[in-house]
Amino acid sequence: MTVVVEMVSDLVCPWCWLGLRRIEEARKLAPEVDVQLVFRPFELDPTIPSAGVDYKEYMKEKFGGSDESRERSGTMRQALVDYGEAEGIPYHFDRITRRPNSLDAHRVVRWAQGQNKGAEAKEALFKAFFEDGHNIGDHEVLVDVARDIGLDADIVADLLKSDADVDNVRGEAEAFRQMGVSGVPTYIANRAVAVQGAESAEKLARFLKHAAAQLPQERPAG
Repeated sequence: MTVVVEMVSDLVCPWCWLGLRRIEEARKLAPEVDVQLVFRPFELDPTIPSAGVDYKEYMKEKFGGSDESRERSGTMRQALVDYGEAEGIPYHFDRITRRPNSLDAHRVVRWAQGQNKGAEAKEALFKAFFEDGHNIGDHEVLVDVARDIGLDADIVADLLKSDADVDNVRGEAEAFRQMGVSGVPTYIANRAVAVQGAESAEKLARFLKHAAAQLPQERPAG
């Protein structure tokens, strides 16, 4: 039987890119578990305007402008860079100029997932933001990403101009908040067991095996 793992994450969360790489590695470490990975949206800050805000000013407001705050922020960034190198993720925080609203990027993931390209969309959007420094709230950037992963760019452009799936994405994100999700990435297996944080691939593999063990056993024929 299949273990359905819902990965709740935000596309502006650097830990979530690590989490994506690690859950994919965990699947390789637990090949006996049939995993269906489903991506669910989460907005760490839904109050950000659609045009986004200045990244440096936003981070300064979030972490504070004191020497201690800058040191703490720098330490966290260096940890992410180090973790990223181990996972083949090239974080380039210095290239980021806008802190985008991630709603439209989540819509693209939703449409990509409908065509079995969810993982490709997540990876491409994380790369666009954290490696290339692109504003993934900008529709032109999103259309380029959609085209690169094989979606119909014209259709995606038209959908982005509309309110298609806005309520669905927001509703999903709010539903997970109501379920108690307060930090991402969070992995929920069969809506029964969950783990939060960009845990190691080994720990996530144990999580997958534990979830599989909770499944009802099939009765032998006859």
